[in-house]
Amino acid sequence: MKQKDLNQYFSLAKAAAVSAGKFLVAYKKDNLGIIHNICKDIKISADREAEEIILNALTIKSNFPILSEEKGTAGSTKKSNWRWIVDPLDGSLNFFRGMPICCVSIALWEKEKPLLGVIYDFNRGEMFSGVAGKGAWLNSKKISVSKTNNRKNAILTTGFPAQTSFSDADLKKYIAYIKRFKKVRWLGSAALSLAYVASGRADAYFEKDIMIWDVAAGLAILAGAGGKYAIKKSNIKNALIINAFNKYL
Repeated sequence: MKQKDLNQYFSLAKAAAVSAGKFLVAYKKDNLGIIHNICKDIKISADREAEEIILNALTIKSNFPILSEEKGTAGSTKKSNWRWIVDPLDGSLNFFRGMPICCVSIALWEKEKPLLGVIYDFNRGEMFSGVAGKGAWLNSKKISVSKTNNRKNAILTTGFPAQTSFSDADLKKYIAYIKRFKKVRWLGSAALSLAYVASGRADAYFEKDIMIWDVAAGLAILAGAGGKYAIKKSNIKNALIINAFNKYL
């Protein structure tokens, strides 16, 4: 992709994220109707309405297919090496309960690799953005990963996705892994967890069976900030197993 086009799509993603974020900030809390409440997950009306804002913005000014949490595949049906991956509201339950740890997440991937990403924490007015291999920013300030080089001193961000297996065997493996770190933080937003690793607020991130739209933008930003990651496909459709770190761990 030409640099001019890349810049154009980067700006488009930022504008779409801000538009959706403004909508969510102004959203009347008494209108927070639950559409689905299944097992460990909920869907609320704000998700779908914010998604419409983003999809409209992306389809007007680009012709890439879009994978979105609420609608699945949308936009152009034309075969392309590039696709948008959108989570209109990562941290829906936090938003529903009034916890200000949620965000808008928009990414552009080239085939199976993250190209650019935007994560907008509309509660704090923090825009994390990045282009893989080019750079990453918090608002207009350049960011980079931490220099922590020992897991005993590192902060791990993680979580339990809706698809998590809570079997005794799986939980024992999980505990054996996370106890290698100094501290562990569960934010309830995979996107912000990765943004915090990219900006040096945390040092590592791990989740199993996390949906691609939850991490698509964060991985691009992390790659722009000098971090590293490993992706494995899950047995669950559109889900991944992600290990992400600063470049020193």
